Amino acid sequence: MKRLAILAMIALVSNVAYAQNEKVGNKATPVERIKAAKGFKVELLYSVPGDTQGSWVNLCTDNKGRLLVSDQFGGLYRITPPASGETIRDTDVQPVPADIRAVNGMVWAFDALYVGVNDYERKISSGLYRITDSDGDDQLDKVELLRGMEARGDHGVHAVVPTKDGKSLFLITGNTTNPTALAESSPVRQVWGEDHLLPSMPDGRGHNRGRLAPGGIIYKVDPEGKSFEAYASGFRNIFDGAINREGELFTYDADMEYDFNTPWYRPTRICHVVSGAEFGWRNGAGKRPSFYADNLPAAFDIGPGSPTGTTFGYGAKFPAKYQNAFYALDWSWGKLYAVHLKPEGSSYTATKEEFLTGAPLPITDAIIHPDDGAMYFTIGGRKVQSGLYRVTYVGDESTELVEMAPTINDSVALRRSLEAFHGRQDPGAIAVAWPHLAHSDRFIRFAARTAIEHQPVETWSEKALTETNPKIQVEALLALARVAGICPQHTSDSAPPLDTKMRDRLLGAFLATDLSKLDATSQLTLQRTLQIILNRFGQPEDATVQKLIAAIDPLLPSESTELNWLLCETLAGLQSPTIAAKAMAMIEAAPTQEEQMQYARSIRMLKSGWTDELSTAYFEWFLKAANYRGGASFAKFIEFIRADAVASLSKSQKSSLKKILAQKPVKKSALENLGAIFDGRAETKWTLDELSQAAQTGLKQRDFANGRKMFAASGCFACHRFDNQGGMTGPDLTTAGRRYSPHDLLDQVINPSKVINDQFSAVMVLTEDGVVHNGVIVNLGIKKNGGSLVLNTDLTDPNQRVSINRDSIEDLKVSKTSAMPEGLFDRMTKEEILDLIAFVISGGDSGHEYFGN
Repeated sequence: MKRLAILAMIALVSNVAYAQNEKVGNKATPVERIKAAKGFKVELLYSVPGDTQGSWVNLCTDNKGRLLVSDQFGGLYRITPPASGETIRDTDVQPVPADIRAVNGMVWAFDALYVGVNDYERKISSGLYRITDSDGDDQLDKVELLRGMEARGDHGVHAVVPTKDGKSLFLITGNTTNPTALAESSPVRQVWGEDHLLPSMPDGRGHNRGRLAPGGIIYKVDPEGKSFEAYASGFRNIFDGAINREGELFTYDADMEYDFNTPWYRPTRICHVVSGAEFGWRNGAGKRPSFYADNLPAAFDIGPGSPTGTTFGYGAKFPAKYQNAFYALDWSWGKLYAVHLKPEGSSYTATKEEFLTGAPLPITDAIIHPDDGAMYFTIGGRKVQSGLYRVTYVGDESTELVEMAPTINDSVALRRSLEAFHGRQDPGAIAVAWPHLAHSDRFIRFAARTAIEHQPVETWSEKALTETNPKIQVEALLALARVAGICPQHTSDSAPPLDTKMRDRLLGAFLATDLSKLDATSQLTLQRTLQIILNRFGQPEDATVQKLIAAIDPLLPSESTELNWLLCETLAGLQSPTIAAKAMAMIEAAPTQEEQMQYARSIRMLKSGWTDELSTAYFEWFLKAANYRGGASFAKFIEFIRADAVASLSKSQKSSLKKILAQKPVKKSALENLGAIFDGRAETKWTLDELSQAAQTGLKQRDFANGRKMFAASGCFACHRFDNQGGMTGPDLTTAGRRYSPHDLLDQVINPSKVINDQFSAVMVLTEDGVVHNGVIVNLGIKKNGGSLVLNTDLTDPNQRVSINRDSIEDLKVSKTSAMPEGLFDRMTKEEILDLIAFVISGGDSGHEYFGN
């Protein structure tokens, strides 16, 4: 392990040295700078001359096995793949005569080339095109615009993917593509909305302000481009997609890096895209958490990055493991992940490995060639140096083609039978779908609810309101709130008045439910449904408000952070007289800045229940939060929350709080800020041997809540993500229990520099003017005219970055010292350390094998 770490450091130094010295525009990244999985060989086939052939972002094969590639801001080119060991000459790259440009996605299907055009420069219409050979001369020359679409920036029209049945195409679009006219048969109904009970906050830096639901959409399109169905929605910026043997669609969605360390940050994610799916992207602080019942969770969170191409490994002359992998490309980090999917119920779970990495390696697209079984991939995009590569397997394992028949388990078959009702009205749909609203499989519940939402509401509304099975009713009420309510986003002068009778009946059904007897899943669903009712139908009369407060107030606080999220918002929206005190107590007890920030934003417009003591504590929290760290918009979001809180004060409150409102924060480091509970403690230099010996017998029956508290107090959340909370500048530790024994984990903390993850290795950069910078490389700017190296100089603050002109670098060395500080255990007791280790090893599962029954 130590030798591998040293080799990784050497590779990183050479990668960065190359990025520093190589003259951009001369040639693509050499294969010596690309690290592949064991047994794989990478060939650089062609360095693209940027001045004449641009920067390539897509590739596919035509009906004769030739490669077609696209320049992001130019035209198409055709190439015959060279034999093994040979490269491509300039004369082998033939321009395609079709008058087309800015192709961001393409596929050969139905005897034609279908392309998604996303033209930033608006020289032609963005949208879906079909390109054919008009006269049989083996040249693509006829261009048909099948559907023009309005798109802006690089979150526009992207990939085209044939469906498994060979009858249709999926068109993948990002969240700045305006929705197009939809067929009546769309699985996604146009009842989407923001559905925020409390006013949301736009991005702090103004990104995509005003861009509302539904976000990015995947359309299902007929070959003639006449019928556009919205198959799934709620994406940020999906660039590609791929279909597995079973006919299931997968995509790789983008994060919003400005949101790092906020409660609404969502990492780049692998999504299993099913009929009617909603994945919850909303603008600014409005992104939906995965536990919201009205959207679906990701199959797997990758981490920070810039998603581009995807493909399955089917047909590759690779070992079986890699033939079955789903490949996901990350442009900014220069990584090609092999994602290993595992069926679970009607959906999937996943793990990932780094199949290829390089620097610079702005990887854009990858395919498996159907003839030679090799992987071909391109680097480029945004006018950077481009190249075409080939990956083959030269190791010792068998590459025999895996002939696996599609496996449809009972859960998938059930989900698909329910999806058959999406987009159409059927008299039998209610009877078939209704019982499955209580199914334990979330994707089946979602399919059943969507099937019901497509039926005339008058045929099932009474059934929903009077249902006696609470597991069924909570889902039925969610469906009714969505289809019968008017989303404020869609209101206009011609909109019908609010249906107050339906609102009152929905709230009556809510109040008739014995909340204390709901299981955790049903409770979350019902509480989210209440928010949608109040958002879409408006608040009821005061007597009903008081009943609602009386019903849900006893539930807060709960042991569930997800339930606390919903209850705090709802009670604040209802102006509960108790929520100010409860929220401040939860802020005080919450170990992570994300939780604290969520409660603080929930009560920012609260006007009832405040005392001078509570108000003072609230504004003192802002002084503390000023030292919290996050993405580029983090500080602005804190400002927004505080501004709303101040605006909600009365004149007399402002007067009595004058002193605290005028107070300025005292700057502290993240570790000082988070570790205040250790103040005054003496230090103990714990050794690995004594703690490892204690862990052998001392990890049973640990206090996980205290372990989580220690994880936060020692600053771990500042850099590491755990169970969808925490920073992104260090490795995600949610699955650390799968990789480390307690001894190994203790060793990593006590001796942080013993083995350093090469992705997070610190470097020292000396510039020509004598300035020294220390930090972790987070990006390599590779612009056409020169470039930059971007360092994160403080891992506790992802926004603390410096950009260094590569031409000005005099020397660069990888540090042998980890960016993680030593002595993190020094002020903890042995019991606190064991609680922390148990918490991390468990991955949040107290039933882990180490901890007994």
